[in-house]
Amino acid sequence: MRVKCMICDKSESISDESPIAKKLRNRPIHTYTCSECYDRITIKTEQRIATGKFRFQKPIKDNDEW
Repeated sequence: MRVKCMICDKSESISDESPIAKKLRNRPIHTYTCSECYDRITIKTEQRIATGKFRFQKPIKDNDEW
């Protein structure tokens, strides 16, 4: 299966039987990122978390008695 990275527009070929290929075929909303872009995003996110200014957005729980 031919895929294209959504960030750097690099075309790659992945196996048709891989879980990523199945996810892309069955759910078109999912996008593909190459391993270099994925690693870069991971490193940048870890750096942002390490600064202490990064906050995870947690869902607000409603304490409804019903």
